[in-house]
Amino acid sequence: MALLAAALQYVDRPRYAALLLRRSYSDLAKPEALIDLSHQWLRGTGARWVAQEHKWVFPESGSTVSFGYLDSENDKYQYQSAAYQYIGFDELSQFSETQYTYLFSRLVRLAGTDVPLRMRAASNPGGVGHEWVKRRFVRPAAPNGCDRIFIPARLEDNPGVDEAAYRRSLRQLDHVTRMQLEEGDWDIQPAGNMFRREWFEIVEAAPVEAARTRGWDLAATEGGGDYTVGTRMARTPAGLYFVEHVVRGRWSPRGVESIVLQTASQDGRAVRIRMEQEPGSSGKMVAENWIKLLAGYDVAALPATGEKSTRWRPFSAQCEAGNVKLVRGPWTEAWLEEMERVPQEGQHDDQADSAAIAFNDLTIGQSNTGILEYYRQLYRARTDAAKP
Repeated sequence: MALLAAALQYVDRPRYAALLLRRSYSDLAKPEALIDLSHQWLRGTGARWVAQEHKWVFPESGSTVSFGYLDSENDKYQYQSAAYQYIGFDELSQFSETQYTYLFSRLVRLAGTDVPLRMRAASNPGGVGHEWVKRRFVRPAAPNGCDRIFIPARLEDNPGVDEAAYRRSLRQLDHVTRMQLEEGDWDIQPAGNMFRREWFEIVEAAPVEAARTRGWDLAATEGGGDYTVGTRMARTPAGLYFVEHVVRGRWSPRGVESIVLQTASQDGRAVRIRMEQEPGSSGKMVAENWIKLLAGYDVAALPATGEKSTRWRPFSAQCEAGNVKLVRGPWTEAWLEEMERVPQEGQHDDQADSAAIAFNDLTIGQSNTGILEYYRQLYRARTDAAKP
């Protein structure tokens, strides 16, 4: 209701334009959703509904309130030439962060008017955008200031819902989803069975005397999908491990190359670089390309073997034993949140993959065989086994 009320606030001003967004048009048109609610409010007024364009027109002022959607990542570009003074996202956690931030470019102030530019959003916890919405609004790293105001709400704050009946319905849900919808709990999350938050001690720095590896889990998805993650891990002679730095983001293929090269330069040549080699000839070509790009560094692309959970398990065991410490940084909370969730289906596991690559390198690297020779032997054995 608040999103629609805010959208209608300045419809008496000439040329005012507002946009209300959901992830799909069908979400907008459901009973008691924004379009249905707008018809309840505006039926019988001077406003005119233009069905083909999904918008209300206010003839006296020429103002409009439009309803749109962002189903795919590229749908944001359908608004590229538009100008609005108000944009409202309903269920913000269903959107990607880049969809949200791109729409700021469509907020345009009209000359000669005092109508403010406003971006508003409403959301329940959960959904594909849970992490970034929480980071931006609910638990920001820096104080919100006046431009980001988070107003929490619970079930009892909604006077239009039969509270007792709705609570009975919510009892049918799992505990995590029920607490998200009933209490507006942004901190609760499904627990995996590989990593637990309480296993990790957070420290200020790792010892200087330690072997170090940066493990890369590479993706080339800009705006959505998997993350590219680079985890730098240190191993002391006493057998303690320190996750001391994490690079994480969604970049284009060229952007990934730039980030990996820049990170290698910052780490220095003493830090080993390891990444997984995808199976097949194309994976070999990609690996060879990375080795050329990182000439001068101790770099190797290692063939992945076995299920992911199998590759994570040695690292998980050391974490549970208290042998893995986290170095405090802006990435720490997001790292813990993701690690607690794996291997939940549908959850990101790029940070777990990246950490396992670094950990396995540091562990196997202590053997007499050496990491490179170990994987050469493994690769030759698999190749020989595949021969007729």
